[in-house]
Amino acid sequence: MEKKLSNFSQFLLWFGAAVSIAEILTGALIAPLGLKRGIIAIFIGHIIGGIIFYAAGFIGAKSKLSAIESTRISFGKYGSYLFSILNIMQLLGWTAVMIINGSKAFDVGTKYIMNFQNEILWCILIAILIAIWIIVGVSNLSKINIVAVGALFVFTMILGITVFGTGSGEYMGTDMMTFGAAVELSAIMPLSWLPLISDYTRNLKNEKSGTLVSALGYFIGSTFMYIIGLGASLFAGTSDITEILLLAGLGFVALIIVLFSTVTTTFLDVYSAGVSFVNINNKVSEKIAALVVCFLGMLMAIFIPITQYENFLYLIGSVFAPLFAILITDYFILNNKSVNENNNINIKNTVIWLIGIIGYRKFMPYNSPLGITLPVMLGISIICILINGGMKLCLKKS
Repeated sequence: MEKKLSNFSQFLLWFGAAVSIAEILTGALIAPLGLKRGIIAIFIGHIIGGIIFYAAGFIGAKSKLSAIESTRISFGKYGSYLFSILNIMQLLGWTAVMIINGSKAFDVGTKYIMNFQNEILWCILIAILIAIWIIVGVSNLSKINIVAVGALFVFTMILGITVFGTGSGEYMGTDMMTFGAAVELSAIMPLSWLPLISDYTRNLKNEKSGTLVSALGYFIGSTFMYIIGLGASLFAGTSDITEILLLAGLGFVALIIVLFSTVTTTFLDVYSAGVSFVNINNKVSEKIAALVVCFLGMLMAIFIPITQYENFLYLIGSVFAPLFAILITDYFILNNKSVNENNNINIKNTVIWLIGIIGYRKFMPYNSPLGITLPVMLGISIICILINGGMKLCLKKS
């Protein structure tokens, strides 16, 4: 039986997931808005993403199902198999992206400190540390995470002070960005965790408070990282995290931040890929599947240029917004809260999901003050209610 997770361990887990180079780099993209409007966009986007993050996590906490298993409620068994495959593909790709980005940042630090560079060696080192996290297991990570996340928090506070203590705070670039696009960029990070969140909330001791603490942990960590990225671009004139840390005179501390921030985030990707594989074949343990994903992600990071599959990852990732719009609507509004073992595939919801993907891709060139994801999810939710709930209501009246 899986050990129940405390609220504190969940907070550490998700705060650690938020402290990553990817979040800082994404926050830096919002610099064209300036500091004040940029921070407002970051908060609005994270509030939108955080609410949806909480809703998806609460389904796992109540149902005791992993994120992909919970899709059986709305899409049936075979539907969940399809989402398992898509999720494994995107998580394998993100594992490679995180490992190579971490190794490149680490390489800059070792060149500066020791005049030594070897990206392949750092890829292997990061993969080994992720493997250790996997072997220790989610339920036993609390003590390690207290040290790792505590160190990350202290050092990122130093990073924040360093960033906002330099430069003029004026954007020097030529890129343009709308407010809606900045909100979308801010919402997309918490929403990217939707296919994973329930893998961890399903084992909570306290369902409501534990899910809330998980969402708050990620919200606090992610908004802070975004604001640091925004400030890095405006004040320091660079979004290169390693360069900023080294300029602050942190030396080896910079390497530790880069290393642990990469490991604590990427661990969740590889572990959840293992959980998704078990949804298809429960004869393989989650840890073994996760270790295989970690190894394959390392090989991809070493041998495949990121540019060849990064766009594909964003394409795959876009399928999950309409997917969870349907699941959340089904669970909270239409009151479908359990898996029907006789339902192999729900055709109606599958068609609505496909409409959602097409709609999402079509609306991407446009902007609204609340971004694209929320309007698309609301639209899909309304369609789901009309087709499922509306039909049931008409049948009852007749």
